[in-house]
Amino acid sequence: MIKKALILLLLFAASVMDAQTLNTKSSESSDERFPVFPNCKNLERQELENCFYSEVQQFVYQNFKVSENLKQNQYKGTVKVLFEVDAAGTFKVLFVNSNKEDLIAETKRVFGSLPKIEPPTYNGNPTYSKFNFSIAIPLLSPEEIAAAAKAKNDNINVNAGLTELDSIVYKRFDNPQFTSHLNIPFSHSYYAEFDMEMNKVGSNNHTASKPYTYAEVEKYYNFQKVNASLMKNKTSWLGRKTWNENLAEIQGEGYWFALNFLFNVQGGISNPSKSDYTYVNTRALNFKGGLGARLNFTTTFYESQGRFADYYNAYANSIKPSGGNPAIIPGIGIAKQFKSDSYDFPLADANITYNAAKFLDLQLGYGKNFIGDGYRSLLLSDGSSPYPFFKINANFWKIKYTVDYVWLKDVRPEVTVDKTYASKYAVNHYLSWNVSNRLNLGFFESVVWTNTNGRGFDANFVNPVVFYRAVEFSSSSKSGNALLGLTSKYKWNNQVNLYAQFLIDEFSTSDIAGGEGSWKNKLGYQFGAKYFKAFNVDNLTLQLEFNHVRPYVYSHSEPITNYAHNNQSLGHQWGGNFQELILLGYYNKDRFYANTKFTIGTRGFDFDTADNTFNYGQNIYKDYDDNKPYEKDVKVGQGNKTSIFIADVQVGYLVNPATNFKFFGNFLFRNFDPTTNTAAVFKEQTTWFSVGFRSDVFNWYFDY
Repeated sequence: MIKKALILLLLFAASVMDAQTLNTKSSESSDERFPVFPNCKNLERQELENCFYSEVQQFVYQNFKVSENLKQNQYKGTVKVLFEVDAAGTFKVLFVNSNKEDLIAETKRVFGSLPKIEPPTYNGNPTYSKFNFSIAIPLLSPEEIAAAAKAKNDNINVNAGLTELDSIVYKRFDNPQFTSHLNIPFSHSYYAEFDMEMNKVGSNNHTASKPYTYAEVEKYYNFQKVNASLMKNKTSWLGRKTWNENLAEIQGEGYWFALNFLFNVQGGISNPSKSDYTYVNTRALNFKGGLGARLNFTTTFYESQGRFADYYNAYANSIKPSGGNPAIIPGIGIAKQFKSDSYDFPLADANITYNAAKFLDLQLGYGKNFIGDGYRSLLLSDGSSPYPFFKINANFWKIKYTVDYVWLKDVRPEVTVDKTYASKYAVNHYLSWNVSNRLNLGFFESVVWTNTNGRGFDANFVNPVVFYRAVEFSSSSKSGNALLGLTSKYKWNNQVNLYAQFLIDEFSTSDIAGGEGSWKNKLGYQFGAKYFKAFNVDNLTLQLEFNHVRPYVYSHSEPITNYAHNNQSLGHQWGGNFQELILLGYYNKDRFYANTKFTIGTRGFDFDTADNTFNYGQNIYKDYDDNKPYEKDVKVGQGNKTSIFIADVQVGYLVNPATNFKFFGNFLFRNFDPTTNTAAVFKEQTTWFSVGFRSDVFNWYFDY
């Protein structure tokens, strides 16, 4: 019964139709003003809005010509139009939805002949506004539309009781999320589509703090226009839901909701392999919406089973938690055994965003965050499992200031008590400053602590503007772990951006000045470049990135306070003691896309044999005070030096833009070549081919 009721609810919500002829954003705000026809001059607010609607309706009624063929066949239907009035006052058709090609052509002709008018304004400055318009066939005059509405009102039976429920007005769903404060799901492939627009010289935005909200990006990238260009001419319910729309969507006065099923269904083969095939079978339910102009939310629950290439299965097993579960799927979470050789790994994420003021967003979430302009981040990456957090984003003048309060877990057997994992906490500051039209600088600090001495979530760190390193020094006896970081970005021009990160993890000034390669110099750095519209090819982005992290970075003298969560690094996914060079390419054309990635790296692993138990600085869950082989001359790659080469190519087709649902084929080649073969680290060459469908709504990394 519950399943049947849910299906009926979804079908009802998805079938809600727009009862309005025209709708757009509310004009109640004094900051916004409707476009002005000559006959509407000297009108304001609601009167101006009504006049604008009336003029468009009148023009369409007088100029729209229905073909004789349709008249003779007594055709009845509705033409849906998405159009804009730009900052010059010109009408532009973005999308027309009709099952008749001649009606589509006639609609474009009529709207193309509308006269130029005074443009809409925002804060007194010309801007663009988008509108939806419905044309009923046979045509109705504005007077006939008004008379029909009056007759409907006159027929209301006042003795029938309250009519509040029946009077609820539904609007045509015009993708209100595109202007909302909802987070844009962070996928490198999707973000590459608007990365160029976000990085134009002179723009006053802050691209290192991710995920973005739609409101941040909408100022530079027209989501509505791009979405309209991708629409397929589908009129059936199934066609629209498959190719263009959310499964269920409702929009009314001051609210909107959307419901979708998400999928990641893929199969593949790998070599070498202990199984006949690899697969992922994910089903998910996503619900998102907005209440008013300031409150937005999204929540998703994923249920998954899967089996991967051998190297990935081995890594997942190597970071397993205490308690008997066999693995942690990197970036996802704890996995149960499924059948004899597969995993069952649920996942959930959620976010509530409140736009408290024009310059202030507050977020309560369960998910991941990212700081940086690169593919990797040394400061805060999205490679670990999701975690609960509270985030403050303040965006004013040339500054964006981000504070994250984070709740983390250590799931090792050593700290598990009464079958309960140990809790740890972190607070991150990130200040991004646009120094000039081209130069951005960022300043990062983080402190991690645990529930030592009943410390809990320490009130010393609640203040979002205090310098945390000083607070940690005064509030504990070296029980916390502090990291500092610097970021920078330079816009060489509109096509080339340069970026960098520098991580400082408990370094000693005297040891650095000594130049002897002390182990205390726990440093990391990143250099990268992005080339937009590469070689003047539209929608082609190339990216080159180099990452270098010294041994013992992210680790601590108390392993529970390392920079990690669920046995995964919160910084770079490889932990410490490595360097890598990455070349990436992103290309899209209409609904087709292609992504490539080549990684050349060097990692220094521990031997962990009876003859050699030294800690060479790669495993961030080891105490860096114990069993170090060297105090000086510490270098990246020390220990079991391993060369890594990974080539990853994916091509695909965007099936539905509403859920970023893609059909894809993926080929990965991995060569892993250590100096010495051990039980955990050994020479291996892997090829892995997969094909399937996926809702691309988060980054899932397989380059380990």
